[in-house]
Amino acid sequence: MSHLRRTLAWPTALTVAAVVGSGGTAYGAGPGDNTNVPPADQQSGGGADGKGGLSASVSNIKITYVSGGDGGGKEGNLGTVDPNWKPPACWYEPAFSPERLKKFVDSDGGGDVGIHESWIGKGLWTDHYRDGKPADNFDMHAATNSSAEGYKDYNLGKDGSFWRGVAPDPSDPDSWDCGRIMFWVDAGEVPDDPNAPTPKTLAEYAYNKVKVPDTKVELKPAAKSTVNLPTWVWLDKGTFKDVKVRAALPNTGLWAETTAKPVALHLDPGTKDAEVFPASGDCEINDDGSIGTPYTKGAADKTPPCGIRYLRATDGAPYQLSASVTWQITWEGSDGSDGDLPDGTFETTQDMNVQEIQSINR
Repeated sequence: MSHLRRTLAWPTALTVAAVVGSGGTAYGAGPGDNTNVPPADQQSGGGADGKGGLSASVSNIKITYVSGGDGGGKEGNLGTVDPNWKPPACWYEPAFSPERLKKFVDSDGGGDVGIHESWIGKGLWTDHYRDGKPADNFDMHAATNSSAEGYKDYNLGKDGSFWRGVAPDPSDPDSWDCGRIMFWVDAGEVPDDPNAPTPKTLAEYAYNKVKVPDTKVELKPAAKSTVNLPTWVWLDKGTFKDVKVRAALPNTGLWAETTAKPVALHLDPGTKDAEVFPASGDCEINDDGSIGTPYTKGAADKTPPCGIRYLRATDGAPYQLSASVTWQITWEGSDGSDGDLPDGTFETTQDMNVQEIQSINR
């Protein structure tokens, strides 16, 4: 008899225990035993040779950059302005057709049958998915685990898929909301479960995939300013464009497109000894997509619509001028639904030297 092992990946704050079950099967509970391999619904059913693990931290959601965010130039991920917002901790999605599950198990597959439960060796898989034996779902919020009925011959001949729980961060306590082990869903249906995926789920997933360009602003004077004279700040039109990301869940017909639209530039001079224009530090984007107004000769004594006046010179170390663009986030989904998500920000800092000499920008 092959050695079989079932592992429960508990949060690290919980007590870790291990017991020995009947038939020589070892059951262990311990943190962080998830594998990290490509999704098992690839043609091979796992690794390139048909073997490998199934990881609850790897999703089958497909990301496409419809516009912007395609890797051109220096880019980065957005941060949200709402500290209380977070993307979904977990959801369910299709993992295997009956044929692919059989191939996966026959290849002695191992991995996560649920977000917090790993089956190592084929025996546990065949017990539940081939021989119809029940198995436990795991739910930290319930007094006892619920029982999942088993399947006969992997449901071969039926039209549908086995769905599994997915959690980008299995250590997140909220990921225990998806405590079911892999279960069957008929073709064309979405499971009746509070954590079944929706277009909004995909839109929120895509939020973390949005990449926006680096925020390097044009300055006059460039890199060096003068005490008490304004530094003009602007961005030419076309520097920032809408970024649209599409997230689609294969074999469900579900998709969402999340769009990030630049709406404002915020300036932080890097010192209290400075004034910003406007006083809020928020420079709105003009109708043509530009920000601020380019400096023109003779405007040295004028107040810029977007800019900074430093009141004290730097002494060795330059000030760190911070420029962050606010991005308005909206989404639309495959079922006609749409909505807003919290604004995102992306910040860049650049050196700013300030001199005492009173001279006019030219």
